[in-house]
Amino acid sequence: MTDLSFLSRLPVAADTAWLFPGQGAQAVGMGRDLAEQIPAARAIFDAADEALGISLSSICFDGPEADLTQTVNTQPALVVHAIAALAAAVDAGTITHRPAFVAGHSLGEYAALIAVNAVPFEAGVRLVRERGRLMQIACDAQPGTMAAVLGMEPDAVRAICAEHGTSLCNINAPGNITIGGTTEAVAAASAAAVAAGGKVIALTVSGAFHTPLMQSAADGMRAVLANAAFADPTSPVISNVTTRQLTSGASFAAELTDQITSPVLWADSVRAMHNAGVTKVIEFGPGRALSGMVKRIERSMETRNIGTVEEARA
Repeated sequence: MTDLSFLSRLPVAADTAWLFPGQGAQAVGMGRDLAEQIPAARAIFDAADEALGISLSSICFDGPEADLTQTVNTQPALVVHAIAALAAAVDAGTITHRPAFVAGHSLGEYAALIAVNAVPFEAGVRLVRERGRLMQIACDAQPGTMAAVLGMEPDAVRAICAEHGTSLCNINAPGNITIGGTTEAVAAASAAAVAAGGKVIALTVSGAFHTPLMQSAADGMRAVLANAAFADPTSPVISNVTTRQLTSGASFAAELTDQITSPVLWADSVRAMHNAGVTKVIEFGPGRALSGMVKRIERSMETRNIGTVEEARA
């Protein structure tokens, strides 16, 4: 079993939070440089391959993209890359303190829980792959889609969703909201949003995540998570669902179930951390999506990304 207990022994940086991205941040080649140059990161990828019984590392490093973008692979791939980047940064001496808080966007909550020793690495990776599998089944059974609505307030978008049978999926940042539902309902809601002065971008996704169309996946994960063992986290986890601080291992099964069909309250999560004294965030994993959102939510907050060897050693 991969031992990440050393993370709990780091002193706390009261002004810092660690963030972990969700689906959409993946890219073929992610993690290759970490695995090739930093043994601590290679060990994380190797452990994931063994835990899952597949060469997830090869899918991350070499693709093909069609395999990486399958939800069942994307979700564990992002978690593994984030934890490998974290392990690499600690090994390089770049990360010397643990955070006051952690937060993950959607599936990123699994990486967050691993990082605060609330769930063992191998168990967390297996859980998130099962999440991806169940969500793909739900997508196939209840086809849907998502769209980003830009330039509108949440209440206005919420009213449009109520009128057209769609749901708020993510409240990412001011003027950046994602909606989801059936293809027909999202098309109607999108037209209404444009008529109301918003801008709409259709998203290339395999289903309507964080909506009632994912209920079968939530039911499946509820049964799986009932048998999972969670410890109390070494730093509080900011809930996607409520933005509250989760400090007990007993709270995570419900959180990870509810977030499948509930909107990700990312903007309010960032504000909650800022209000609690966080002035710096470090995003682990590919891309800079969360850091970009943070800057739109609280411009004064410092952001840093660690997803490559260069960033891990900076």
